[in-house]
Amino acid sequence: MTPEFLRDAAGTAAVFGFFAMAWFGWAQERPPAKWLLSLRVGSVLSGLTAVAGGLLLWRHWSDGSVIDASVGPKFGILVGIEFALAGLGCAVLAARKRADLMSAWIAFVVGVHFFPVAVLLEIPALHVTAALVSIASVASVFVARARSLAVSAVVGATTGPILLASGLLALADALTR
Repeated sequence: MTPEFLRDAAGTAAVFGFFAMAWFGWAQERPPAKWLLSLRVGSVLSGLTAVAGGLLLWRHWSDGSVIDASVGPKFGILVGIEFALAGLGCAVLAARKRADLMSAWIAFVVGVHFFPVAVLLEIPALHVTAALVSIASVASVFVARARSLAVSAVVGATTGPILLASGLLALADALTR
């Protein structure tokens, strides 16, 4: 990931580990039985990544960070927009009786929001995560339909590993400084 500050790398590992765990969990909504072990292992590895990143973040909380008095509010606005778009889209999907697409919509919003976050936090590698999550969110709908699978299972089974890999890279970056 190579953010400028160790604290930011640790924070990225913690956040990505936590959300990877959530996506692996969502993938367990109705997956094929043969996916369950991999999804559970992914959940555990994601949780461990979140804890390790969180502990490292706590240990280096007083260190430098790109998130300062100027960047912090902008980051908050980006996250607020992300939540608003995710919620609005889910409301529209629910009204149209397409709740099955909510996971794909949320993953798409998450992926797209990583593009400005990468610029704001000065972590260019987040563009790769952004592109992969955005593509996975759209492709998952087609894969799920073609194979008669739950969209949430496919979205979670693709988004979880992307976030876990990104979190592990951030953790490795933080640990090797």
